[in-house]
Amino acid sequence: MARKRYDDDVPSEHHERWLISYADFITLLFAFFVVMYAISIVNEGKYQQLSEALGDAFGGRGAATQVNTNVEPVLPLSHIVNRKRNEAARREHERMGVLARDLTATLLPLVKSGQVRVTQNARGVSVEINASVLFDQGQALLQPEASEILQAVGGLLRNDPHRIEVEGHTDDVPIASTVYPSNWELSAARASSVVRLFIDSGVAPARLSALGFAATRPVAANTDPVGQARNRRVAVMILAALPETGGNILP
Repeated sequence: MARKRYDDDVPSEHHERWLISYADFITLLFAFFVVMYAISIVNEGKYQQLSEALGDAFGGRGAATQVNTNVEPVLPLSHIVNRKRNEAARREHERMGVLARDLTATLLPLVKSGQVRVTQNARGVSVEINASVLFDQGQALLQPEASEILQAVGGLLRNDPHRIEVEGHTDDVPIASTVYPSNWELSAARASSVVRLFIDSGVAPARLSALGFAATRPVAANTDPVGQARNRRVAVMILAALPETGGNILP
């Protein structure tokens, strides 16, 4: 008579009971890694959806939401960099605004008469001076009154760290002389005269550059004397610092 095996008395379903515990463990492990992944790349809307879904799966809506309520969101590096860049740009804009107000106050009589314009834009602060205030017609030698005006501007810019571009502009009327064969030479010479005066006023030469544009960048039509006079000008451009690199500031 064959011996009765002990295994024959155990119901067949008991052999796979370990699968239930194993499945529970795998489910919990999966939920843990999903939560950790969600925390590492926090998106408020998607995190809320994930929390509610996990809450429904493990004991009621909102259960998962109650977990990690005190965890600080981990912000992406790009978000932190952009926030710092925007803050630096805001502070730089405020500094340039203060400089623009100081320049306007210094040149107020000429600003009121329309011979000087002080504006602030994305590049920085521009001081646009009508050429008639600075030079005789067709000349690049500064008038004595002009030297006093520019020395006051140079005094404000002496301790300022920003780089400065001095631009010379003319109208489209051709000039031909032994000194200035064209408006290109005249505009560059006028810009250089202003740069030299700024250097004499204590502005560091490394911060300065002189540019001549002739009649290529008009701000008014050259069809009448008023427009032509408007285009004959010198623009002093104080360049704002770039938030990304700190450019336009003297090292």
